[in-house]
Amino acid sequence: MLLLAMDTATPAVTVALHDGETVVAQSSQVDARRHGELLLPAVDRVLKEAGLKLDAVTGLVVGVGPGPYTGLRVGLVTAATFASALGVPVHGLCTLDGLAYAAGLDEPFAVATDARRKEVYWARYDDSRTRVSEASVDRPADIAEQLAGLPVVGAGARLYPEAFPDAREPEHQSAAALAALAAEKLAAAGEGAEAGFLDPLPMYLRRPDAQVPKNYKVVTPK
Repeated sequence: MLLLAMDTATPAVTVALHDGETVVAQSSQVDARRHGELLLPAVDRVLKEAGLKLDAVTGLVVGVGPGPYTGLRVGLVTAATFASALGVPVHGLCTLDGLAYAAGLDEPFAVATDARRKEVYWARYDDSRTRVSEASVDRPADIAEQLAGLPVVGAGARLYPEAFPDAREPEHQSAAALAALAAEKLAAAGEGAEAGFLDPLPMYLRRPDAQVPKNYKVVTPK
C-alpha cells in the first residue's frame, strides 16, 4: 500500500505519503491564496523525499472539505486527475475528521476551521475517530452555547477565542493525519468493517463568493 494524501480545503496546502504503517514523507505550507501554485511542487517534494515515483502510488486520499470553493477544488481535481492517470481509487474524507484524528483526544470535543465571512466550519466528536454531527457552517457566537465547556480544535478556535476559550492543537490540517486515518479505515475494511469513505466531491455547505451577474448591461452597436 502506498497512499498519496492531499488536502487544500483550508489555508494549509498539505501532502503526505503513507505506506499503510507509517508516514513516509510529508509537506505542509500555510498560504490561503496559493493552493494551485503550491500543491504540485509539494507532491513532487514528498515523492523525491521518499525516493519514489508517482506510479508507485496505489491509492489517493483527499480532503473533501468543508472549505472555500477555490482552494477546495484544487486538491479534489488534482486527486481525481492522478487517480485517472494511474488507475487507482480516490478515498474522500471530511477535512474536519483529519483535524480530529490528529488531535488524538479521547473525550468529547469539536473541530472548527475558518469559513471566512466571520463564520466557521465545524462538527462535534465523541473522540478522535467518532464524529457525532454533520459538518456545518455558522457564526461562532451562534454555536458558542452548544460547544460550551468543550475543547475546540483548529484555526476557528484561535480566531474566535471569545466563543471557543479552550483552543487545542492542531491549528492546521495535516495530510499525514488524513493518510493515517485512511490507512486505518482500509485496514479495518480488510477485516470486514465498513471503510466509511466519502465520494471525492466538494463539500461546500454554501454558495461560492463569486457570483454570475444577474443582469448584464446590454451594449447595442450604433
